[in-house]
Amino acid sequence: MPRPSGVPALDFPQELLQAYALNDRMNQLLLELLDSRAWRAKSPSHKGRTIADIFAHVHNIRCKWLRLSAPHLRLPARLDRNRCTQKQTRAALAESAGCCSEMLAEALCAPNSRVQSFVRDGWARPWPPGVAMFAYMITHDAHHRGQACMLAHQLGFPLKAGYKLWVWEKLAKECGFQLLASHKTKRPAGTGRLNPRSK
Repeated sequence: MPRPSGVPALDFPQELLQAYALNDRMNQLLLELLDSRAWRAKSPSHKGRTIADIFAHVHNIRCKWLRLSAPHLRLPARLDRNRCTQKQTRAALAESAGCCSEMLAEALCAPNSRVQSFVRDGWARPWPPGVAMFAYMITHDAHHRGQACMLAHQLGFPLKAGYKLWVWEKLAKECGFQLLASHKTKRPAGTGRLNPRSK
């Protein structure tokens, strides 16, 4: 299907890299909004991971992906889930996100990429690098973000202004790019907000 005239061409690899950056900005925002009392608090059932454990796991799994899939890249230091602070974890996540973004850039953009496959664990069979790799990495982060949000709520420390996780236009701007279309587009019929006074 031909692209409509006036619509800019899509740079698909760049779009994916921007989506990955936005994904990690959501992690950073969650940790900014999280009450420090929830960081190491046990779940009401006293089972499962703490929020500190969850985010240390996210970082350490990224390190594993890098070690197995892109050993030529500098490997970030792993986090000790029993000792890491929120501040240390934010810094570590920013570093591992940067390295994972490098790995994705090579896998998606470089014609003779040194990222020959994506290996998600030592026991797992390699995947060809590409969109499935990207989707797995994003889904892993999102799964654990959801766990952390739910646990914070259960502990009595719901995220204040947690809605900010869904203001993607602002998050994208904070990452240095924009999601809004640069060309003039009309909002599809029926998608505008209803004026409550008009009812």
